[in-house]
Amino acid sequence: MPITSSAKIALRKDRRRTIVNKRIKNIMKLAVRAIKENPSAEQLPKAYQAVDRAAKKNLLHKKKASRVKSQLAKLVAATSTPEKTPTPKKKTSKKK
Repeated sequence: MPITSSAKIALRKDRRRTIVNKRIKNIMKLAVRAIKENPSAEQLPKAYQAVDRAAKKNLLHKKKASRVKSQLAKLVAATSTPEKTPTPKKKTSKKK
């Protein structure tokens, strides 16, 4: 247990911050897990917001946040079915 009054105050402050940090990190993990289980473009902005908030609060390194967002975008892009456009046939030259 802390002895000095400033240490007691710091302990109380750390406990409050820990609760807030765990909440932010948990929201981020749930959003990322939801996209990994069921990738959809509608959920992507919510996950981005959660990851960005965690990075802003220094719960994640900014480059890790960028990496996570990139992986999620790649996952969503791979599962969505892009429209296939027919490729034009090449013209063959006639031999004389």
